[in-house]
Amino acid sequence: MAASPTNPYSEAGVDTAAGDLAVELMKSSVRATHGPEVLGGVGGFAGLFDASALRDFRRPLLATSTDGVGTKVAIAQAIDKHDTIGQDLVGMVVDDIVVVGAKPLFMTDYIACGKVFPERIADIVRGIAEACTATGTALIGGETAEHPGLLGPRDYDVAGAATGVVEADGILGADRVQDGDVVLAVESSGLHSNGYSLVRHIVTNAGIGYGDNAADFGMTWGEALLEPTRLYTLPLLRLIEQLGGSTGVGGVHSLSHVTGGGIAANLARVLPQGSWAEVDRSTWSPSPVFRVLSDIAGSTLESAEGTWNLGIGFLAIIAADKKDAAIAALAAEGMPAWQVGTVGFGARPAGEFEQGAKGVDGGAVRLVGAYADGAK
Repeated sequence: MAASPTNPYSEAGVDTAAGDLAVELMKSSVRATHGPEVLGGVGGFAGLFDASALRDFRRPLLATSTDGVGTKVAIAQAIDKHDTIGQDLVGMVVDDIVVVGAKPLFMTDYIACGKVFPERIADIVRGIAEACTATGTALIGGETAEHPGLLGPRDYDVAGAATGVVEADGILGADRVQDGDVVLAVESSGLHSNGYSLVRHIVTNAGIGYGDNAADFGMTWGEALLEPTRLYTLPLLRLIEQLGGSTGVGGVHSLSHVTGGGIAANLARVLPQGSWAEVDRSTWSPSPVFRVLSDIAGSTLESAEGTWNLGIGFLAIIAADKKDAAIAALAAEGMPAWQVGTVGFGARPAGEFEQGAKGVDGGAVRLVGAYADGAK
């Protein structure tokens, strides 16, 4: 009897059947993000989004962003927990779009792995889909690629891209910022998805395993470090609208997503040239995860200011007379916010400021004072 023909692709380490199963397992999660503007269903070569709604805009501008989760995925792989990484991805991508005042429309994702484990891929995509729903974003396409020999069997990485829309006269940015504007901080949920190479270095050097109990957090180290990124998109869009953003001259002037580079660098990017701001550390206390990691490393919180968000996930530059309304509106969304500084123009105080981060020749920012000891 003749031997059954072999599949040379399978012999090379690629399991197309596992890939097909992964798609089947994720279909319901992806479809849950679709409204009537999404056409074609799941599995096409390209996702389709009905752009006829843009005819209601006077001058619609498309905003786009792309990003990944970084080495946080290594912790997910270490403890075999993959259902929150997707939220981290959406937070990193979609929350960049709201910085210009844009409403997200749709997103696509890309997962590269050494071997397809269908249930694991489905967990990742389910997390992406749930976060897309929470941000009003349709997940209209994606790709799972198996790369044996390039990635280890249990290794993977995730990335994504999203597109949003904003009225031309509603764009937020440095050109709207005025002398005397208030800088509000919006609380983070923890590390979010930045600085994990430093986190992993600290944990490894201390001989800590991700499955070890972390007494300070009441869970394992891996679980504590996988705390998902807070999603800011819809609360911030509602804040923009509430403070008059639909008129194009609202109370929210500029927004900054505190990601890689930390507080000062990211705030400087959304301030105009010639302006400056001092962020007062005494207005908040960084959450325990930052303090515990710094203590283990034998370093200071200040030394990590260019790496971690230290408890601030977003910064909003607000008209001074709208400050109280903004704080109240964000509190009603379950997002604590507080004033950390004021924007000044002209001559700035003596001393070193951060400026020119990420290639943007914007304003100048520095952190001053000492962090509060207890809860904010």
